[in-house]
Amino acid sequence: MPETTPFLARPAAAAVAARPRRTGAFASRARERRYSVTMVALGVLAAAIALGILAWENPLPFGTDGFWRIAQLRVTSLIVIVVVAFCQGIATIAFQTVTANRIVTPSLMGFESLYTAISTAAIFFFGVAGALAVQGVGAYLAQILVMLVFSGALYGWLLSGRYANVQIMLLVGIILGGALAAFSTFLQRLLTPTEFDLLTARLIGSVANADATYLPIAIPLAALAVTALWWGAGRLDLLGLGRPVAVSLGSPGRRDPILALLCVSVLMAVSTSLIGPMTFFGFLVAMLTYQLSDTYSHRRMFAMAWLVGFVVLGGAYVVMKHVFYAAGSVGIIVEIVGGTFFLVHLLRKGRL
Repeated sequence: MPETTPFLARPAAAAVAARPRRTGAFASRARERRYSVTMVALGVLAAAIALGILAWENPLPFGTDGFWRIAQLRVTSLIVIVVVAFCQGIATIAFQTVTANRIVTPSLMGFESLYTAISTAAIFFFGVAGALAVQGVGAYLAQILVMLVFSGALYGWLLSGRYANVQIMLLVGIILGGALAAFSTFLQRLLTPTEFDLLTARLIGSVANADATYLPIAIPLAALAVTALWWGAGRLDLLGLGRPVAVSLGSPGRRDPILALLCVSVLMAVSTSLIGPMTFFGFLVAMLTYQLSDTYSHRRMFAMAWLVGFVVLGGAYVVMKHVFYAAGSVGIIVEIVGGTFFLVHLLRKGRL
C-alpha cells in the first residue's frame, strides 16, 4: 500500500521527531527558569524578613555594640521560626505524598489534640506547678516521645496494614482527635481562672513558647529526619505516582511509607512541642509550594517549602509584633489565613 501521509505534514513530523527529548524534574526549560527565579525571590524576601526580625525597632544605631546585643536577644526567635518552617513544610509534603492526598495533613489527624491534652492534664492535676512541669528539656523530650508513639501507632498501623485506606485513617484520626479535644475541654472547665490563663498561653501557636534550651535537641532531630527524607526523595517521587505504579517500578510496598511516616512524626513532634499547635500552617505552606514549584521532584519541593514556610511564619511574626504588638502569637494570623485557604481549596476540589 502506498504511503498516504500528506506531503506537507512530513516536514512537521520530521521536526517533531528531531526535537531532543528530555526528562528530569521539570517538563520544560521555562518551568525550570521559573523555579529558579521564584527561589531567588523567596530567598531575598526571607533575608529581608530575617533582617526585619533582628533590626526593626531596634532603638540603638545600626552597627553599634548595643545594637548587636539587642539583635542577639532576637536570634532565638529567628532560629525557632527557621526550625518550625523546616519541620512543618517538609513534613506536610511528605505526608501528602504517602497518603496520595493534598488536603489531609499530619495536624488534622489528632496530633495537636494530643499536645493540648498533655498540657491541659498537667495543669489540671498539678495546678500552676503543672505549667512548669511541661517545660524544660526533660519534659520536651517526654512530649516528643509520647507524640512519636501515638503517631507511629496511628499512621503506621492504618496506612501500612493489609487494608490500608486514607479515608479510614482520616476518620480514625478525627475520632481520636475529637475524643482528646473533648477530654481537654472537660478538664479546662474545672480549672481556676489563673490556671486557664496559663493554659491558654500554651495552646496558641507562639514563638514565645519555645525555649532556647530546646534547640540543641530540636535541631539535630529535625536535621536527622529531613536528611532521611532527602536521601529517600527518589522513593517519594515514585510514591507520588501512586502505590501500584511505585510497586511495579520496584518500590517496597510497605517499607518506604513506614519510614517516611516515621520521619514525618519526628518533624511534627519537634515542631508542635516547640511552639504549640498550628493546624493549618503546614497545609498553607504545602499548597503554596505546589503552586510555585511546578515540579514533582521532592528535593526541589522540600527546598522551596522551607523558604515558603519561613516567609509565611516570619512575615506573620513581624506583623504580629510591629502591627498588633503581640509578638509571640503568630498562630492566630497563620490559623486565620491558613484556615481560609484550606476551606477555599476544599470547596474548589469538592472532596477529600
